[in-house]
Amino acid sequence: MASWHGGEPEPERSSLVRMYAVTGGRTAPRSGPAMEALVSSATSMRLGPAYTREYREISELCRQVRSVAEISALLAVPLGVARVLVSDMEAEGLVRVYQPQLEAGLPDRSLLERVLSGLRRL
Repeated sequence: MASWHGGEPEPERSSLVRMYAVTGGRTAPRSGPAMEALVSSATSMRLGPAYTREYREISELCRQVRSVAEISALLAVPLGVARVLVSDMEAEGLVRVYQPQLEAGLPDRSLLERVLSGLRRL
């Protein structure tokens, strides 16, 4: 809630406190989606007010397939927070997460090129 200072509303403080509350203080996701994992909305309906603002925003963003890194950048939240939220939404069946297939522990070169291309477009 904004407080009044000299008759003017004071801008809201950093949303980091809100992010801490939204994630329940967790910094590690339950299922650990990689930052390059692709996410799509699992529902064609808009999420209602029963869900947090962040869930609704992620659901809308993911009507187009996006990486966890893109979600983090577009929502202006730390990557760890985005990973926790996406993981929680996946557990509730709200999004689908497509983990990259890694061979010998190394990411596919074409995947890295697509991620880099997507980051450049941001």
